[in-house]
Amino acid sequence: MTNQLSLFDKKIKPTNIPLAEKIRPKSLDEIRGQEKLLKEGSQLRTMIKKDNYSSFILWGPPGTGKTTIARIIKRKSLNRFIAFSAVLASIKDVKNIMKEAEFTLETQNKSTILFIDEIHRFNKSQQDAFLPYVESGAIILIGATTENPSFEIIPPLLSRCHVFVLEQLSNKNLEKILKQAVEKTGKNHNFDKDCISYLAAQSGGDARKALNYLESIFNNISESQKVDVKTVSKILSKKAMFYDKDREEHYNVISALHKSLRGSDPQAGLYWLARMLEAGENPLYIARRLVRFASEDVGLADPNALVQAVAARDAVHFLGMLEANVHLAQLVVYLATAPKSNSLETAYNKASKDAQKTSHLGVPMHIRNAPTKLMKDLDYGKDYKYSHDYENAYSFQKYFPNKMKEKIYYKPSRFGFEKEIKKRLDWWNKLKEKQEKSDK
Repeated sequence: MTNQLSLFDKKIKPTNIPLAEKIRPKSLDEIRGQEKLLKEGSQLRTMIKKDNYSSFILWGPPGTGKTTIARIIKRKSLNRFIAFSAVLASIKDVKNIMKEAEFTLETQNKSTILFIDEIHRFNKSQQDAFLPYVESGAIILIGATTENPSFEIIPPLLSRCHVFVLEQLSNKNLEKILKQAVEKTGKNHNFDKDCISYLAAQSGGDARKALNYLESIFNNISESQKVDVKTVSKILSKKAMFYDKDREEHYNVISALHKSLRGSDPQAGLYWLARMLEAGENPLYIARRLVRFASEDVGLADPNALVQAVAARDAVHFLGMLEANVHLAQLVVYLATAPKSNSLETAYNKASKDAQKTSHLGVPMHIRNAPTKLMKDLDYGKDYKYSHDYENAYSFQKYFPNKMKEKIYYKPSRFGFEKEIKKRLDWWNKLKEKQEKSDK
């Protein structure tokens, strides 16, 4: 047998390491932008300092330091530390490790720190697997997620974990990280003074993204080349917008659009509409939400709002994007500048509560349908007053169940067409009062 070593007999130190990995902080003091979370005496810092942990979730936007904190814990802790990515590992792999951790606890009285990156990728039934091991102390669970734990982590597991919130990095913090990266490369890059600020502003609070952008620039320029904002902009021209289509940011942005319209701000409404459309949001989803808004927040203050909304939805369906963007813009401006009223939604919600409590009450006989002789013989529809047979096409009769008092759910607002509706309701009420007096 030869003594010659195989290429695979020993590890080769890699040199092609991403810039974001090269300058990853090695200590808590090097982490930027999380001063509140990691200040002296804070719960997380004390855990790390004393190497005494309870389970917790690190929740924050991408590139804010979640994985970095976990790696610092791995480097400093005397506990057994195992890391998984929920994207790459199966729950079966994790279960095997948890069983090993249970054995370690029983034989050595030691807990295992289990770090799960992107823990929200495990579905709710898979997350159930963690519970018995967390409860027994076999594992100390550290989860990292960009998604709101309230929605993505099952309540029994979340109740056993503290949640540490990481803040999105400011442009100022990103500039410091980028300047540090430029210095650490040791290359004599001739950057215009505004380039770093521009890069920071394009990174959406994400340090990893900022460093990847910087590395992309390094790879596309020579060391002596003068680099200005125009050069950087060309290199990053295919940058994707910061937006997710099915998670928290999706709901945050549609909420911002809805509330801008409710607040009668067409300028902000157009901005949030553009944010969604330019990032690739399904225009029919936006159209559906605006159809809802037309009745929920405008309603009968401007009955034409619903007509406009349905027309815009049909235009989107007929034309698709990009042609339909102007139709949605038209609708956004119309809804933002329409008179506002939530009288319809308020009225329905009140009626809904009563309906749930009184569904056992029968329909009064005089307003029941009587299509057959038998039903007529049973007095279905008896004594019903056909409104058109009376003066003013109106005659009061009770339409609520007999054992239920009359209720007023809908109260028109003082705005738009609802002023006219109020006049009509007041007129009918006067006719009702007049009829009641004459019947006595």
